[in-house]
Amino acid sequence: MKVSCGGPSSSIQSLGSKALGCYHQVKKLEDSGREMEFSMRRCQGGELLHPEDMVEDVLEDNDFLQLVFTGETERYDTSPLATAVQSSYQEPNKYISLDGTSLTTADLVSLGQGLFKIKLTLEAEERVQKARELIDVFIRENKVVYGVNTGFGKFACTLIPKEQLMKLQENLVRSSCAGVGAPLSIERTRMVLALRINTLAKGHSGVSMETLDSMIKAFNASCLSWVPEKGTLGASGDLAPLAHLTLGLMGEGRMWSPQSGWADAKAVLEGHGLRPLVLKPKEGLALINGTQLISSLGAEAVERALAVSRQADVIAALTLEALKGSKKAFHSAIHEVRAHPGQVEVAERLRSLLDSDVFPSQIAESHRSCTRVQDSYTLRCIPQIHGVVNDTIAFVQKLISTELNSATDNPLVFAEAGETMSGGNFHGEYPAKALDYLAIGVHELASISERRIERLVNPALSELPAFLTQDGGLNCGFMVAHCTAAALVSENKTLCHPSSVDSLSTSAATEDHVSMGGWAARKALRVVDHVEQVLAIELLAACQALEFLRPLKTTAPLEKVYELLRSVVSPWDGDRVASPDIEAAHSLIRQQKVWRTVQPYMDEYRRKLKT
Repeated sequence: MKVSCGGPSSSIQSLGSKALGCYHQVKKLEDSGREMEFSMRRCQGGELLHPEDMVEDVLEDNDFLQLVFTGETERYDTSPLATAVQSSYQEPNKYISLDGTSLTTADLVSLGQGLFKIKLTLEAEERVQKARELIDVFIRENKVVYGVNTGFGKFACTLIPKEQLMKLQENLVRSSCAGVGAPLSIERTRMVLALRINTLAKGHSGVSMETLDSMIKAFNASCLSWVPEKGTLGASGDLAPLAHLTLGLMGEGRMWSPQSGWADAKAVLEGHGLRPLVLKPKEGLALINGTQLISSLGAEAVERALAVSRQADVIAALTLEALKGSKKAFHSAIHEVRAHPGQVEVAERLRSLLDSDVFPSQIAESHRSCTRVQDSYTLRCIPQIHGVVNDTIAFVQKLISTELNSATDNPLVFAEAGETMSGGNFHGEYPAKALDYLAIGVHELASISERRIERLVNPALSELPAFLTQDGGLNCGFMVAHCTAAALVSENKTLCHPSSVDSLSTSAATEDHVSMGGWAARKALRVVDHVEQVLAIELLAACQALEFLRPLKTTAPLEKVYELLRSVVSPWDGDRVASPDIEAAHSLIRQQKVWRTVQPYMDEYRRKLKT
């Protein structure tokens, strides 16, 4: 609720009392005259305000505040909210046009990061309007349509009177808000909302432009619902998470915005000049029936897997140099006779990073005449092992991209044909299977990375000081950092068990086969996160190993990677806390700085080969 401050000389206490009075009126509480002790804090940041502070000294216009009753637990959905701070959040000024057909995984991740606003193409608006007009015709003609004037699931044969059709949709949303667990991050909630808008923009869901426009305005204002991460079977769509997403847009439950933090949904919407959704017939079902949670998390997993796979090649090249490995196994002739695209690509990357006429390596020159015939598999087979990961990611990205631009609710509206059709596009088996596959594929980068770390820290395999430290015994060096990598790899082995091989019958056996895609998506992200962390440890170990080969230098691109790491992590001259170093290296990988550092050199290598 918005509450007038009553003048600049008003106190926080008087503002809170006024908000409390309004709250009692709105809720029609019988004990409105009862004295209630409360404290008042900003929603954003939780800063506690002193009751005697003057409003003009501590608040700005449109600041979001929350009352907390003394002796009671804070409840975002019941505590009165006074709207009085305009934060420093800057809305993006660039747009992505959604049409239901061309959204990419990279686009969706960018939308999740808050880099763009959304608008619809004119063609999409026309399709949405035509589909809604058909639904309105069916309602006027009393035509029986599943989910419009019937119950749901087992109640599909129950007809609903016309005067209760809107109540039907509200009941569906509220009863489906059965999710549990931690809420999705702000970025992931943005992705789910953006993807749901894109799906509705295809024009096969039967929502009104009024409703879709309200969703777009909420997205562009970054008003985001509280969406618990657990509760979807990925069969009749992601019902529970999408219901929570819709509930906030209806002005119920919790909602977040940059200005308000987590607060009462209705107050957040009103504070941004927005009105809660009023669901029309079919709209509740259209908003919660689909695979948008699975697909949004899947898009993030794909993009992060793509980024880490590229950088894994660079880090592996550093390790090979530190272990004085050979580049002969990466000769193009070897890979042309087994021409898997990923394998060929990785071998080419390694050639561009390792010793060559373009980028010579003093380290490679130092052991050119050694008697070693061939390297271990973890070095020699990098193209074959990393390569299949690349091909796996490419396959999954194609499938997820199709899913992002699919109509996945039920029933679907075909305006040109003048009919609705019930089907099963909501079933999440496609993305579930693909994301199980992605987890299995990308895990291998961590598996082989941990084995390379073993070779770096084991003096019997590396000809380097044990655990990459001087004064071994007094110092432990990378001993436990390697243990961390091994632990993450072992955890990934469990996470790689496919969730989509499981199924449980629900909804009185009407939904008798489910995909378990929500868990497939969440654990794929956990696997990717672990892969990034293991490679961060390998990056640290490889650069530490180079310290023992000085003054010899590796190639120009790999020296730049060494310099990049050393800009945030100093060499290990003695034992210290390792976690901050791992986090710093992980951050470089998450931000794709390792890849961006070598890209210009790889391009130069290719140009010079052509001349």
